[in-house]
Amino acid sequence: EKVVESGGGSVQSGGSLRLSCLASGYSRSTTCMAWFRHAPDSEREGLAVIDYEGNVVVADSVKDRFTASRGDDKDSFYLQMDDVKPEDTGTYYCAAATFCVYGGTLLARELTRPDDFNSWGKGTQVTVSS
Repeated sequence: EKVVESGGGSVQSGGSLRLSCLASGYSRSTTCMAWFRHAPDSEREGLAVIDYEGNVVVADSVKDRFTASRGDDKDSFYLQMDDVKPEDTGTYYCAAATFCVYGGTLLARELTRPDDFNSWGKGTQVTVSS
């Protein structure tokens, strides 16, 4: 089981970035995947989660600017970041689990439960300049 992120970089405020996550070694029929970020001097924050059925939840704090989607192969999970702001600066991590502990209407709970995910990528840095 392995998770690899890509797509980070430096961007000016108001710009866009698309982060990609590829999970391998998981069953496509059950995998739970999520994006978290760790900004300087902040707690780790859950941004988006997807369950094996393709249900997606994006955190309220970013849902007006970020969207999340899964690739047709169901091994990939993307985070589209639009109208980025300096406070979006941080390290973005993709995480995967064999299954989501919470699903359906409770899927959002996974955003606050990083320990539910057993595989983490090394992170990709996003830097937004004003």
